[in-house]
Amino acid sequence: MSAAQELPLEALEAGAPDRLSYWALVRVQFGKNRPAVWGLWSVVGLFVLATAAPLIAMDKPFLWIGEEGLESPLLGALFNRLIFENGVDIFFNLLLVLSPLYLLAAVALRRAGRFGVRGAGALVAAHLALTTLVVPETWFGLENPLHHEAPVVDYRARQVELEKAGEPATALFPPRRIHYRETDPERSVQPPGGSLWLGTDVEGRDVFVRMLYGTRISLTIGVVAVGIYVWIGVVLGALAGYLGGWWDVIISRLIEVMICIPSFFLILTLVALVEDRSIFQVMVIIGVTSWTGVARLVRAEFLQQRELEYALAARALGLPRWRVIFRHILPNALGPVLVSATFGVASAILIESSLAFLGLGDPSVPSWGETLNVGRLEMKYWLIFAPGLAIFFVVSVFNLVGEGLRDALDPKLRT
Repeated sequence: MSAAQELPLEALEAGAPDRLSYWALVRVQFGKNRPAVWGLWSVVGLFVLATAAPLIAMDKPFLWIGEEGLESPLLGALFNRLIFENGVDIFFNLLLVLSPLYLLAAVALRRAGRFGVRGAGALVAAHLALTTLVVPETWFGLENPLHHEAPVVDYRARQVELEKAGEPATALFPPRRIHYRETDPERSVQPPGGSLWLGTDVEGRDVFVRMLYGTRISLTIGVVAVGIYVWIGVVLGALAGYLGGWWDVIISRLIEVMICIPSFFLILTLVALVEDRSIFQVMVIIGVTSWTGVARLVRAEFLQQRELEYALAARALGLPRWRVIFRHILPNALGPVLVSATFGVASAILIESSLAFLGLGDPSVPSWGETLNVGRLEMKYWLIFAPGLAIFFVVSVFNLVGEGLRDALDPKLRT
């Protein structure tokens, strides 16, 4: 156990800076920034809201007691690809079902003193691995037994039919008994009021429900796109900064060429060339066109770190280059990358919303930008303010977290 873990928070704030690790000091400094802490809790709340979306709005009941006995239609619907066809929904639905197990694992790791960056990373990696097993329809040409499809039953209509037949069924529905793709032309473009908390769009879809499930899309876009370009930028920047020579020349010229091209117009061009766009293609395109800033930061950090004593000692011991780069220097160069990545999440969300606003997003997902575009075309205030305020809020809280990290990582601002 490290010295930072042995000291209570009061001791950390009181003094003894020589006994604290670097990241413990960063945590204490970040905790003093109230707007940043509020932003971090807001981000956590957004992820919880995105995960719990089916518990708030879904047209399948939690429990159904009918002629066939006790059922839980909602649980089976979470992985029915005829209801949730998008991989993003499967990711969050799987997280919703397995979250109690993850919480128990986190508590067990914490009690064992092993719940840190590696412990949290192991849980995230496990969930990603499970998602990759569930989402594909086939595995290398073989049918995926976890790819679940079942006939869709309208339990609301079924309940009415049973009541008319004198065989009432007991059903426990979520607060909003509607799916985000459900349309109703008879209530097209209705303003907020009554059961329609945020009104409807031109197809009669409930705007509140689409905004709720759109949280999943925005957060996934931000995290996945940033993860892609951070990985690319870290690898290229580390090679350029550590190896130098022709590696540095080639990678630096590539960075300069990419910077000369306006990134948003490059993204527009690449997205326009894709015929059947999916949300994952949009993530990849944003990721592979936005890595230059991270690469420059990592390169600058490696140019500085490679001449320090610990790096020279590692090379003197004859350690392989990859180990010196990724096990010794990289952990000490990640501070600016974390700040850039946090701001990058907000930027990626804005880019995806802009693409959807221009009609270049994935039409099968409930994107906030698409709702905003419908509001512009129909000139309806509720279709403009709801997604506009949501985008503003999410971008703002991520920027607050980024500013808090930037201040916490800067030793000149540490008090």
